[in-house]
Amino acid sequence: MKHSDPAEVAYDSFAGIYDDFTHRNDYEMWFGVLLPRLERFGLQTGRLLDVACGTGRAFAPMLRRGWQITACDISAEMVAKAREKEARVEEIEVADMRELPVYGSFQLVWALNDAVNYLLGDDDLDPAFRAMGANLAPEGLLVFDCNTLRLFHESFDGDADEMGGERWSWRGLGAEGPVWEAELSGPGVETHRHRERHRPVAEVQAALSDVGLVPLAAMGQREDDGKLVIADDWDEDRDHKILHVARRRRAGS
Repeated sequence: MKHSDPAEVAYDSFAGIYDDFTHRNDYEMWFGVLLPRLERFGLQTGRLLDVACGTGRAFAPMLRRGWQITACDISAEMVAKAREKEARVEEIEVADMRELPVYGSFQLVWALNDAVNYLLGDDDLDPAFRAMGANLAPEGLLVFDCNTLRLFHESFDGDADEMGGERWSWRGLGAEGPVWEAELSGPGVETHRHRERHRPVAEVQAALSDVGLVPLAAMGQREDDGKLVIADDWDEDRDHKILHVARRRRAGS
């Protein structure tokens, strides 16, 4: 298979152990905290477009909450795993978020688990945000997270502690400019590298505005004593992620 994007290479390479790699991610707890926060911005249950869906671990908690799901991922291997996981999600396609088709009109479009950080180019944010925004219903919300400097230092720095499981090992390699790199290897996975770009809040919000989206919030997310904390403000040194919320610009505004 010919690959054209580092994210595609990375996620094709470790699709087989992704569920093991993310086994501590408690999506039920996460959404139990996140969704009520999004209701403050008018979110109503309806159709969800899950961009960069991975193996579909987020599907079941959202289906239980009454959402209808369409999903996509840049990795064909990830999409294959997602299709095996949940028959109730009829449409799960291979798609690059920068070239996303218009699948319909959705109350919620999201790209979770640092998908936006894998956009490495200077000009990558605008097409991705434009494409995701084109799938929003008039009052729909776009939601995505970006890793903070704290997370990059803890997980991607060359001096960071190595992390691992029985089938994998994650080793930080450090940064060159805004791009951080880590290597994933082990008996259950072909050795490969993950490259992510730190995206400051001002840069993200400017790109959203450039394509006709209105930034509504940048909220700090961190884990504290095993619990998920989402704050109304954000801090690159306190939080692990920054959750961005946006909607389409209303006519005349």
